[in-house]
Amino acid sequence: MAPKAEQPTLFEPAPLPVAKFGDAETLACLRLIRSENVGPVAFRELINRYGGAQRALDALPEIAKRARSKRPVRVCPASDAQAELETAERIGARPVFTIEPGYPSALAAIDAPPPMLYVKGRIELLQRPAVAIVGSRMCSAAGSKLAAMFAHRLGEAGYLIVSGLARGIDGAAHRAALKSGTVAVLAGGLDIIYPPEHAELHAEIATDGCLVSEMPPGFKPRGQDFPRRNRIISGISLGVIIVEAAARSGTLVTARYAGEQGRDVFAVPGHPLDPRAEGTNKLIKSGATLVTDAEDVMRVLEPVSGLREGPAHLRWQPREPAPAADQPPPIVGDDERGLVLAVLGPAPVDLDAIQRATGLSTRAVQIALMELDLAGHITRPGTGLIARRDSA
Repeated sequence: MAPKAEQPTLFEPAPLPVAKFGDAETLACLRLIRSENVGPVAFRELINRYGGAQRALDALPEIAKRARSKRPVRVCPASDAQAELETAERIGARPVFTIEPGYPSALAAIDAPPPMLYVKGRIELLQRPAVAIVGSRMCSAAGSKLAAMFAHRLGEAGYLIVSGLARGIDGAAHRAALKSGTVAVLAGGLDIIYPPEHAELHAEIATDGCLVSEMPPGFKPRGQDFPRRNRIISGISLGVIIVEAAARSGTLVTARYAGEQGRDVFAVPGHPLDPRAEGTNKLIKSGATLVTDAEDVMRVLEPVSGLREGPAHLRWQPREPAPAADQPPPIVGDDERGLVLAVLGPAPVDLDAIQRATGLSTRAVQIALMELDLAGHITRPGTGLIARRDSA
């Protein structure tokens, strides 16, 4: 695994921000997210360029036309977005956007974070330093006990415990951390209980902890939605503890995301003859930190979390970003968009490679990619990667 970059201490006692969006801003942001071809990167670029969701919405048709979209871009109707917000309110959930106070700061710092999360329960928990505990659904009794021990001890020390509400290790971690604080990240809507046998645990977390999902209410998860959920689990957390994972376990997807996001990956070793330990043992061979108790985890995370012995419910206090230069964005025309599209092919490349190949400024490339994205000419197949769409 790639070595994790050094991180400064990012947790300091601080009050939570209280300002939040008004109804009109919330509706405009949701409409923008639900509009055609507006993914996490395009959402961020549109907000940055136009200074607000409503102005970005108004600009979408012209942007798509300028980038030679084959058909008009579909803008989410206000009635559809309003109906979604009303459904969320009925189930006790509220939306939180990346550009709004209350969004998990650790998650906001990853590449292309989800533009919006639906949250139900104690939203203030999302500002605490977090550790994810994930593992096998078909775990052993020993694995379940270990997960509970890690969760309980880390919770006592002030860490928020994050997991995915799945059977096995996830459920054990959530139950052990109900009193200290736990967050369940769901692959479907917050009102969809999966697995069914976790209905009571789902309700307890909604009251005493926090439920989180990027999906709208009523959305039933599909197979491809669980990896999407896993990137949120690791993104919210400072580190991820893997307790029992087979060689082809979905849990290893969470470990991979954690590595890509610069998070610490911890693995509990298992018996070499137990197939449930094959994945965790391979992680250790690949560079994950071997841990056998919560103190091992705390020693590694203390410089980043600021937490030491004893309960301490600290807030995430990110460093202030450098002030942006008060300059208008560069003008990107047909020549620049054509140049960017010409250097793209089916093999994914990163932004730096495009910038070097075109000779354009990084900001000009970002704007060109945003416009080409909205027109449906490119895809984003992985973290920070761009490729030309086959039909382009």
